[in-house]
Amino acid sequence: MENEAMSVNPVYQDLLEQLQRTAERIPETQRRMMGQLGVAWSPDRMVKAVVGPRGQLVDLVIDPRVFRQPNAAALTTMILQASRDAADQVARQVDEIMQEQLPPELTELRARQPREDLGLGDHFADLMRSDAQRYEEREDRP
Repeated sequence: MENEAMSVNPVYQDLLEQLQRTAERIPETQRRMMGQLGVAWSPDRMVKAVVGPRGQLVDLVIDPRVFRQPNAAALTTMILQASRDAADQVARQVDEIMQEQLPPELTELRARQPREDLGLGDHFADLMRSDAQRYEEREDRP
């Protein structure tokens, strides 16, 4: 009778083992995520933006030829667009690393089901919007 009380349903046992393996991989997953960089260029290749894993700008390279015909508004646009593109790139990389850690069944479910059906619709999309997108929507921006 004691052995029956101690036995675990095989389905739950498998789930527990998956959770244990996922938990053991957390430090490596974090290390991989924190090692990601997003790199993007302006269409004319005059501006290069590099962002870290959190989407923060870590390097900016401006080709000196930009200053031959100064245009602050155009330069601002190039910097912002390259930064956004780099942030989008690194967000996709980090998401891919996270998806690798999910149990295969959950990954398959997410691929088959629209996010709305999983209850992730607008809320998830809102969470994934960049700071730049949020800033553009502000009415009180300078």
